[in-house]
Amino acid sequence: MITRAIFLSLAVVLLSSCGSKYGKVSYREAPKFINVSAYDPKERQRSGRGYTPLNQTALKVNGSRALIARCAKGYELDSKCADFLQGAERQGMKLGAYCFILAHISPTVQADRFIQRLRVIKSSKGLQTREILLVCDADTKSSAAQIAEFIQRIETLTGTTPIVYLENSDRLRATLSSASSKYKRIIRRAPYWIALYSNKYYDSPHDLMKAYDIWNTWAIWQFGGVLWENGRSAPKVFRSLGWRAPKYFGNMDRPMERNAFNGTAEEFEKFWSRNSWKW
Repeated sequence: MITRAIFLSLAVVLLSSCGSKYGKVSYREAPKFINVSAYDPKERQRSGRGYTPLNQTALKVNGSRALIARCAKGYELDSKCADFLQGAERQGMKLGAYCFILAHISPTVQADRFIQRLRVIKSSKGLQTREILLVCDADTKSSAAQIAEFIQRIETLTGTTPIVYLENSDRLRATLSSASSKYKRIIRRAPYWIALYSNKYYDSPHDLMKAYDIWNTWAIWQFGGVLWENGRSAPKVFRSLGWRAPKYFGNMDRPMERNAFNGTAEEFEKFWSRNSWKW
């Protein structure tokens, strides 16, 4: 008869050994990175290391290979984007920036302001990194036409197709899964960045990807998010068979939004370079 202790031990072994079930590589092997906004750094939650926008030493030491900073939300520019990009460059991390597009504002206007702002940041901060990954983070009220328009405008301005980040939203899934073939073809050009912190409704990124009915594969998984409860932040991470992520990033002392690339370290390097804007 298997005792409770033996059963738990077997469960831990199983969770640790099935790391490749939901992606090309295991959780341990997948290249990790952080995304941030003016809300970061969050407040300290435990003992450990902290960081600031300009001093990201602890992020690099804990294994972050890149940093994607929010640049704008609609007309509002993110106050910490420039410092975050400068701080990431100091650590030799790869750079990325996202624009949170709002449904009530022209996607073309938002794309124009996004790229203009990044040009100003690069010049004013004297950034030497020659490429930056661009991301479209769509409001849950966005239509397929609006997302497609933003993608096309970014392509016109930069010659680069942005990544598309989508929240796990009932509304977005219904909107995009029922979109016309025209808009699906445009959106499919953009690699898919999945947001999935819980297996309550979907057991894997693959299942969530199928629900959107656009992409044949996913590129990035945001497996760690942040919940706000009683005025404080709390880590929220995906934990299921095959992907058992810790609540915190290494020995960092606060919650943060964490991501894993769907592939090896070598594939990560090639992906970032291939999909980045050579600004």
